Amino acid sequence: MAKIGLFYATDTGNTRKIAKKIRKQFAEDEIELFDVAKTTPEAMLDCEALIVGMPTLGDGELPEPLAEFLGKVEASHLEGKPIALFGLGDQVGYPTEFVDALGITYKKLKKLGARFIGSWSAEGYEFEKSKALRDGEFVGLVLDQDNQADLTDERLEEWLELVKPELLGEAVAS
Repeated sequence: MAKIGLFYATDTGNTRKIAKKIRKQFAEDEIELFDVAKTTPEAMLDCEALIVGMPTLGDGELPEPLAEFLGKVEASHLEGKPIALFGLGDQVGYPTEFVDALGITYKKLKKLGARFIGSWSAEGYEFEKSKALRDGEFVGLVLDQDNQADLTDERLEEWLELVKPELLGEAVAS
């Protein structure tokens, strides 16, 4: 049983690449990748923590496999688990629906009682609107591989420092 299940949807392969980068930051027995197009939400039951990643398509839409997957997720799949989200988007090409899929996913999982970790500052991004914004922060890590790919590794590292202890169930010293 994987301690952390990383569930992702991918369209062009960028989200899968990010998922693989995340996996490399954990021990092999700590994390398992699940392409939502090839699995069911029941796989979440075997995980103690979850990471969910997705791109935003077109005019702020979820990839179809993710929409279908989320439609089958039940509260029991998420119960008691910390959940970290990450989303990919294009702030230049789609400034009025930047990482909207991240916000849509957040809203659907929140209705099921999800407990989220890993919100992310909106500083350093230039966009007009995003469904992923809550109180001036994104609901999860935001990556723009089209316009800010050079910042991806640094953002990923910083975000993982925030979420990794809670994903692994380690006590966080205050």
